[in-house]
Amino acid sequence: MTEAQTNAASFLSRLKGLWRDIARSDGAEKIPALSPGLPDGDLARLRIQMEACLDAKGGEVSARARAAALGRAYLSLSAEGRARFLKLLAGAFGPDRARVDAAAAALGEAREEVARLRAEMELRQALEPPRLKLLTQFNALPEGVKFLVDMRAELMGLMRDHPDLAALEADLKGLLTSWFDVGFLVLERVTWRSSAAVLEKIMQYEAVHAIQGWTDLKNRLDSDRRLYAFFHPRMPDEPLIFVEVALLPEMAGNIQDLLDPTAPLGDVDKADTAIFYSINNAQRGLAGISFGNFLIKRVVDDLSREFKQIKTFATLSPIPGFRRWLDGRLTEGEPGLLSAAEHKDLTRVTGGMGAKGSLKALLAEPDWTAEPLLAQALEGPLTRLAARYLTRETRSGGMAALDPVAHFHLSNGARVERINWMADMSPNGLAQSAGLMVNYLYDLDDIEANHEAYSATGKLAVSARIKALLKG
Repeated sequence: MTEAQTNAASFLSRLKGLWRDIARSDGAEKIPALSPGLPDGDLARLRIQMEACLDAKGGEVSARARAAALGRAYLSLSAEGRARFLKLLAGAFGPDRARVDAAAAALGEAREEVARLRAEMELRQALEPPRLKLLTQFNALPEGVKFLVDMRAELMGLMRDHPDLAALEADLKGLLTSWFDVGFLVLERVTWRSSAAVLEKIMQYEAVHAIQGWTDLKNRLDSDRRLYAFFHPRMPDEPLIFVEVALLPEMAGNIQDLLDPTAPLGDVDKADTAIFYSINNAQRGLAGISFGNFLIKRVVDDLSREFKQIKTFATLSPIPGFRRWLDGRLTEGEPGLLSAAEHKDLTRVTGGMGAKGSLKALLAEPDWTAEPLLAQALEGPLTRLAARYLTRETRSGGMAALDPVAHFHLSNGARVERINWMADMSPNGLAQSAGLMVNYLYDLDDIEANHEAYSATGKLAVSARIKALLKG
């Protein structure tokens, strides 16, 4: 069992214990033990319990007890049983369609202003599904919000095979969106003195550059580094999103150098650059609920107050989709993918292999980076193609960058500043981007204008060196 799985199992065990005591608080647990796969007989008993939760008889203590018993029942099920639980919630506790149809008809017939307002109110009420009230009851339980966040993560994984769960997922997303409004979130600096629970979660959730144990984590929290995270008051030990920052005398261009635990401690008094080198959305169940842009702006504000001399705010970011995109172009045999000069260089170093074929074959070789002449010949075409990928390959009708990390930073008002050669030589870095990384620059004077241009028209802000790369 991995450390993440061990932590998850520990959390579930603790949650079951907490909710067991609450479920018994009004005299007895309400749901008999269920078979893990939730067969039809158990499903029928479960439906009765859900209806009892909605009836809300017996006051607040009884309501919490029933919700806790229902939550414990969900946690006791297998993956198949949880899917059946969710399908019951989606199918049997949606809006009353007869009431919706009647309300819609009344709205269509309303002529006077007062009658129309009443019909609109009735339609809004009719469209609100009973399951929303049931889900809201978990908010009153300890760890109930985290439970719903994890439930949505599971729903998102099930929807491909169970499209009938989409409405339930949308209801839950709407609920979480209102609860996780940025105004409710708390920005905290995470330090070596933070709680062990938070530090363990940071290690578990770091997905960009894995943390190699406690020594590595301590290095990332040293005096020349900063780590900030958003927290929700109902999930105080669960970072929602966090960013790791290095304080440097210049813009970084290599992640291995940045993460080297043997590197000397930097002098923060001489730092004029803050490099955001890892941004992690820690809760999959909050996907699509955006607060990453607020995080960066808040961190820039905090750093600007703490270090008056820091004027440059930039990232050192991966290019996660580059190799996948490039491999697609090579497989299709796109004409003109390489320039004549690039064709000549590759032909020379590969002994005459065809240009596109040689590029595809060379990138498939695990040790191409160890050959200086070969690496030199590949630097030009790969950095140019990466510039093209980041700035010209789009989705959503040309309104958004194809690369998800580029889209995130461009949406926040950053500029594509510099592409760095051999910047991430880890196996993952070579596999996803041929070792390339990119700096996105947050110029404080241009952030709003860049954001508006990109959001409104899809126009990207790019530096002069990127424009030169694109010209070849």
